[in-house]
Amino acid sequence: MAYKKFAPRKKFCRFCASKDIDLNYKNVEMLRDFITDRGKIIARRITGNCARHQRALTKEIKRARQMALIYYTATHSTDVRKRTT
Repeated sequence: MAYKKFAPRKKFCRFCASKDIDLNYKNVEMLRDFITDRGKIIARRITGNCARHQRALTKEIKRARQMALIYYTATHSTDVRKRTT
């Protein structure tokens, strides 16, 4: 019996596919798609972004963090409670 191997879907750059998406630090909802719940920026091989847009996305995420629109880590979030011992 020959089993078919799993073929993952081809990843594509969301910003190259749709030119009307604005990559801006003020668009926090869109930037959160590229950040883990721990606050890390998701790698390009996972998201499928091209190198040019990944660099721009990283710059805008860091800019939004600097302006306090996005948390740096999960511990700064109000959703996460610190354990007291």
